[in-house]
Amino acid sequence: MIESIEEYDESQEKGGLKLLLSFLFFLLVVGLLLFYWFVPTGNSEFILSSPGHSNFTDANSTNGAQFYENMRFPSKEISYSLGDCPLQRTNDMEKAFEMLSELTVLNFYQLQIGEISVNCQDSAKVKKGLFIAGEGGPTNITRAGEFSIITQGQILLLRDSTCTTPNVAVHELLHVLGFDHSNNRNNIMYKITNCGQTVGEDLIELINSIYVTQTLPDLAFESVEASMNGKYLGTHISIRNHGLADAGISKLIIYADEKKIKEVEVSDIFLGYGRVITLSNIRVSQISVEELEYVLETNFLELDKKNNKIKLEIRN
Repeated sequence: MIESIEEYDESQEKGGLKLLLSFLFFLLVVGLLLFYWFVPTGNSEFILSSPGHSNFTDANSTNGAQFYENMRFPSKEISYSLGDCPLQRTNDMEKAFEMLSELTVLNFYQLQIGEISVNCQDSAKVKKGLFIAGEGGPTNITRAGEFSIITQGQILLLRDSTCTTPNVAVHELLHVLGFDHSNNRNNIMYKITNCGQTVGEDLIELINSIYVTQTLPDLAFESVEASMNGKYLGTHISIRNHGLADAGISKLIIYADEKKIKEVEVSDIFLGYGRVITLSNIRVSQISVEELEYVLETNFLELDKKNNKIKLEIRN
């Protein structure tokens, strides 16, 4: 009887030890899972996987006729203001605006303070033995995507024209629109004026082709960098408005393997301007992430919605 009690106590002790070991193993597993879940354990970097619809490069070429490529005002409706000018020069300038309105898709209208400022000066200027009849050109240019956007221009008429057509005023107005001198003596953009010069058909076609693009904003990712430290994402995003109009409020949404992990409101971005957004310690619940997707969500029309998305894949 005594022997059987001792055997029973020994078996009870072994069972209690097994129970204790099982409990300790359970705590270890739970602890490791919690550690993995909440504590960073490694680093991952992401690289661009879909560059097709982004504007990461900014070409700076020229089409020859203009100072820079695709120079234009934001809209084909362009305002101007006239300073205190003699009657003939005022009439010539108004005729020049009317003439280009008839030849192209452009439309000019007068304001007290316009995008194009026209002034006059009676003192003569001489350069290389020649009297300067006028001066003109853009005074504020912003590079945005494929366009060089003119936001301000100035014309200075120095002498009355002796021609029946306002050649000097048209010449200076075309300078304001971004056009350089021509080597063709019969072209109105030749550096020395004469009354027989005309506006070339190629120049008219170029103006119409440049201004066919609507006056809309175009938000695009300029650069995106991302890395993960354990389960936490850090990212640096540059967004720019490559369009022809100011962009309103938008949303930046980040997805990790198609699951939304972050949403940020992006305030207004003026044409030619951008925003830089840096985010850190964004917690990602997935065990592993193969791909990140960045989306700009807008409720307004844009020139191109395709460049509102960019994808990054993990660097191998």
